[in-house]
Amino acid sequence: MPRTRIQYETTPEAQRAFLVGVELKSPTYRNASGAAHLPLESSMEELALLCKTAGLEIVGQTTQTLDVPNPNTFIGPGKVEELVAWRNALDFDVVVFDDELSPRHQRELEEALGEDVTVLDRTALILDIFAQHARTREGALQVELAQYEYRKPRLTRQWTHLARQAGGGAGRSGTGGVGLRGPGETQLEIDRRRIDERIARLKQALEEVRKQRAQHRAQRRRADIPVVAIVGYTNAGKSTLLNAIAKADVLAEDKLFATLDPTTRRVRLPHGHLALFTDTVGFIQKLPTQLVAAFRATLEEITEADALLHVVDITHPNAIEQAQTVMDTLKELGAGTKQIITALNKADRLSPAQREELATGVLSEGIFVSALHKTGLNELLAEVEAVLFERLVPIRVRLPYKAGDLMALFRREGAVESELPEERSVLLSGRIPGRLLDVFMPYAARHSPNSTP
Repeated sequence: MPRTRIQYETTPEAQRAFLVGVELKSPTYRNASGAAHLPLESSMEELALLCKTAGLEIVGQTTQTLDVPNPNTFIGPGKVEELVAWRNALDFDVVVFDDELSPRHQRELEEALGEDVTVLDRTALILDIFAQHARTREGALQVELAQYEYRKPRLTRQWTHLARQAGGGAGRSGTGGVGLRGPGETQLEIDRRRIDERIARLKQALEEVRKQRAQHRAQRRRADIPVVAIVGYTNAGKSTLLNAIAKADVLAEDKLFATLDPTTRRVRLPHGHLALFTDTVGFIQKLPTQLVAAFRATLEEITEADALLHVVDITHPNAIEQAQTVMDTLKELGAGTKQIITALNKADRLSPAQREELATGVLSEGIFVSALHKTGLNELLAEVEAVLFERLVPIRVRLPYKAGDLMALFRREGAVESELPEERSVLLSGRIPGRLLDVFMPYAARHSPNSTP
């Protein structure tokens, strides 16, 4: 009988889960995007926390190192036999892989393990958690779309075990099982044409949501109140920080993805300026592409924000890797050039020596705060205010004459140092608040004065 590395206490009520992780040595498979990734051990710990959030009871785990995934079962044939042996010994209900599996991988694994065992991958697990935490119609629509996109290539006989919920809508399964909550049991047997029709309807509904959000953002801009999007790795303390600085009551739990739907609160900054702070969904390594696409409307709150407040759990052993994952995701969303203020959260747990060490590291520009104990918040908000209103950034832009609103904005919010009329445009040099960089960067002067913008 093979030996697993970790044993866990169990309770009879929860589904029993066994975790499988693979370290892929080939750079092509380790990370095709080149993004930061956690070591296998840390990634498995994160997977265990995801399972806990989903309500699974972990009975053990195993790992394997491969050059590339096995084309049939992802793991090697010997590891499959080991998994079957553990199935007989531990009687688990669910096997959860730390990577995304292909439909073929799942079919072959389920055939080897038996029809009573559910095979889930990291993507399916995250989708399940999102389904549990969707509280609004928008969140439910986004989760359902992501689920259908994920299920579409997997609609085979072997997937009928996911039919655990009677009725549609995102929510917890009536039987208490973990699968892919949301569309309902009859939806799992419909053909691809009807799935495509449902996906089209969901995308249309979410496009209406996107338009509504755009209207709300336009109203906020007319009110001249800048928006700060709070971003960070999941469970870094974003919601707790928003509660602390805005005296709000946003749900804050020690779980991954405790908050899913964005929440916005008005905050008065130290010198009297107002700003809107929006809490957004947390990021995570190996974020499913289905979620990035489905949550376009929500993630636009990030891309359209005037500045970003990046919350880092500075006590986490992989804080630097987590912070890099967030930065990589922001770049993927097109928000990598925004003004970013970094909050090093949970700093109350650091010793003076640890603080001194961090002060010279890659996160040296961050501000130490404790959202729970409300320390360091005045310094943090002062930095936000400086970025939004007080700290002017040099810029040189070529604005077409028809962009009179931008010329007025530059003069009103910034400081014009030189203004040179051209045939079709005006060349402006000066300084503007950091929050306006995204607005003017498309007009940054990169051409000769006689060229068109």
